[in-house]
Amino acid sequence: MKTTSLALAACICLASTGLSLAQSPAPAPTPGSKAARAAAPAPAPAASTPEKAAPAPPAAATPAAGKTGDAMEGLAAVYSDKLNGRKTANGEVFSQQALTAAHPSLTFGTRVKVTNTKNLKSVEVRINDRGPMHAGRVIDLSRAAAAKIGINKTGLAPVKLEVVGDVPAKKKAAS
Repeated sequence: MKTTSLALAACICLASTGLSLAQSPAPAPTPGSKAARAAAPAPAPAASTPEKAAPAPPAAATPAAGKTGDAMEGLAAVYSDKLNGRKTANGEVFSQQALTAAHPSLTFGTRVKVTNTKNLKSVEVRINDRGPMHAGRVIDLSRAAAAKIGINKTGLAPVKLEVVGDVPAKKKAAS
C-alpha cells in the first residue's frame, strides 16, 4: 500500500514540475536498422540438454492496431510545456493546442475517446506520439485535451480510453 502511494505521489510531483516526459528515454531504433541490429541482445548459449533449452526471445514490439470499441483504464497525464514545438514520434510538431495524445502501442492516427472517470467529461484525441514512460499511466494528453476533461490543473486523473476510429487505410496509387 505504501509503495503505491509513494509511486502516485512521485507521479503527481513530476507532473506538476513539468518533467514527466522531458526526461524520457530516446525512442527505440527502427526495426531492421543498423542501430537496431547493434542494440540486439547476443544469442543465448545453447543448453546442454533439450529439457533446459532457453526460451525464444520475444518478438519485436509493434504498435497495436486498436479496433473500434477496444477499451482500457488507467491514469492520464498532461504533456510538459517543454515539449511544445518539438517533433513527436510520428514526425509531427507537437502543439499543446491540438487534441492529440501519446500512447505506448496504438497505431498513429487512431482516434480515442478519453473519459475522466471522476467527472465523466470526455474528449476525442488522435494518437501521434509514444508514451507515457511512467508505470500506471495509459495516455499523455495535450493541454487542450486535458482542459476539456478537467485535468489541466491537477496534471493526472483516472481515465477510461475507448478506440472510436481506426486508422484510415492508405489509398493505392493510381497506375
